[in-house]
Amino acid sequence: MHKLWAVIRREFVSRVRTRMFVIGTVLGPLLILFFMVFPLLLERGQQKVSRVVVVDASTGGLGVRLAEALRGATFAGGAESTPRYQVTRLAAPPEYQPVLDSLVALTDARDAGQESLDGVVLVTDNVMTSDTIRYLGSNAGSPSDMRALERTLRQVVINERLVRAGVDPLLLMSTVRPVHLQTAKVTKGQLTGSSGEASFLLAYIMAFVLYIALLLYGMQVMSSVVEEKTSRINEVLVSSLKPFELLLGKVLGVGSAGLVQLGIWVGAGLLLTQNRVAIAAQFGVPAPDVANLPIPTLSIDLVVVFLLFFFVGFFLYAAAYAAVGAMCSTLQETQQSAMPVTLIVAAAFIAAFSLLQDPNGTLARVLSLVPLSAPIIIPVRYSQSPIGIPELLLSFTLSVLGMLAVAWVAGRIYRIGILAHGKRPGMKELMRWVRAG
Repeated sequence: MHKLWAVIRREFVSRVRTRMFVIGTVLGPLLILFFMVFPLLLERGQQKVSRVVVVDASTGGLGVRLAEALRGATFAGGAESTPRYQVTRLAAPPEYQPVLDSLVALTDARDAGQESLDGVVLVTDNVMTSDTIRYLGSNAGSPSDMRALERTLRQVVINERLVRAGVDPLLLMSTVRPVHLQTAKVTKGQLTGSSGEASFLLAYIMAFVLYIALLLYGMQVMSSVVEEKTSRINEVLVSSLKPFELLLGKVLGVGSAGLVQLGIWVGAGLLLTQNRVAIAAQFGVPAPDVANLPIPTLSIDLVVVFLLFFFVGFFLYAAAYAAVGAMCSTLQETQQSAMPVTLIVAAAFIAAFSLLQDPNGTLARVLSLVPLSAPIIIPVRYSQSPIGIPELLLSFTLSVLGMLAVAWVAGRIYRIGILAHGKRPGMKELMRWVRAG
């Protein structure tokens, strides 16, 4: 036991003292902060007031109403509404093309040292029948700008059609105003207080964390085995402890370092989300923009399920990656040999998202009983819909049995493979290693 603890401590210390571990541990919270604040900063940074000229070649006041609607358009969000357009209306004669050409020449003319326009809106009488308003501008390639402009112009034209048809626009709009669906998650007959969007976000985060953790820390175990084979350290270690003890020590040591890093990430994420309003205020982002973000809530039972299946999944895949490392003599060989294991993890990750539409369906239940996919599928399912205790126990039991089976096979491959050098073994030779181990 003392020798096993020495291996665990060695693997743990060698990981946490590396520069990459420190950088990765610090980078995780910074990335969480970045993805929380940067989209809001980017949205606010794009709130540039556009200088627009409305060339009014219409009769009946349609151009006037369009210009007024554009002046009243604002950017969405924030405590105060910011005008989106600086509008100038220019009455044009029936032969409006020369006027239009001269204004287009001023659009985006910054290099010429002239007062620049962002765009020109042409309004004619045939708008009511052609369903088309021309816009010529430097920001015509911006989808968000064009959607906002089209939305404003469309509403004015619709109101004009209603007035000409003798229908009160206000009465009609109050009748056909949209109905918004307000969702709330119900778990075990109790409201959880989280929306469906937040529930989906939680499932996505959990699946992504499990996927990255299984790959990242599993490959670290594999790399450690190959490095020790290359440097012949294994030959010294095997002389003082059993190969399976060495395998177990590596898995536990790397897993402990991974759990420390993962715990720091999760803790930092919880602190950042709980204090998101105060943090965003330091970057000049208004509180309503951040407070309305769909933040998922974590329950104790979900955390327990997540940790239990994370442990089982980690040991299962870490043992598999250790066996791959024992089969290979160089890191280059591991890239191809580890592909089947990596594809299984990726398939479980992809399947988890395809099952979100029906988390209690037949396929979801079947994959929850497969030890290779259950560590990812079960936590994602549990975050979306409650799973019965019998099904949870059955899935966990099968996952543990699968983990022990993989560890047994990996231990036998590891026992012979760590001292083997040269050509990578084929399938027949691997089976011989398993029987001989």
